[in-house]
Amino acid sequence: MTTDRLDDQVPVWDRFVRVAHWALVAAFAVAYLTEDDALTVHVWAGYAVGTIVVLRIVWGFVGPQHARFSDFLYRPGVVLGYLGALLRWRGRRYIGHSPAGGAMVVLLLAALLGTVGSGLWLYALEDNRGPLAGIVTSASPSTASVTVARGADEENEEDDHDDERGHAREHDGDAEALEEIHEVLANLTLVLVFLHIGGVLLASFVHRENLPRAMVTGAKRR
Repeated sequence: MTTDRLDDQVPVWDRFVRVAHWALVAAFAVAYLTEDDALTVHVWAGYAVGTIVVLRIVWGFVGPQHARFSDFLYRPGVVLGYLGALLRWRGRRYIGHSPAGGAMVVLLLAALLGTVGSGLWLYALEDNRGPLAGIVTSASPSTASVTVARGADEENEEDDHDDERGHAREHDGDAEALEEIHEVLANLTLVLVFLHIGGVLLASFVHRENLPRAMVTGAKRR
């Protein structure tokens, strides 16, 4: 690269934004691909996703200019106008996030928070583990087995047994519903990821610059 081309570059993405971006890509991919097949790996990947998202949100208020939400949050009309211009192979070039890129950042962060939150809730409900284990009450299989073993000679024991089975069924229903919500949010996040990739590639062609590379080097054309 010549000196002129080096002089033509301006730093945009700080090191934290770049590392967090690619670490989030890796952590989400691991979490999505493992699911129930490797629960421990899935859980720790989910922890990594949640930690990165929280740190990125904090960085959005205290980080440098182009990392801050105030730099890339625009009114819906501006976002739609930019998208329309981009699809017509036009559109203003932004040094930081474009209006559409900024909106996608917010959507992805929200979707990831929802996915991680529902996963933590489900983990506590099913396995009584994780940071929410002390908050979410889960039915214990051992309780039901003890109730059955006590026998059902007296009427009050029969009632207790029925109550235990009712709670177990309610617990199973809650877990199934929460698992479905968790999967829907994970799939929604994946859809947003593909939309994000498509938008980045389109903007790269329209503005004639390599946006993925900029997220590696941290610099863009002046």
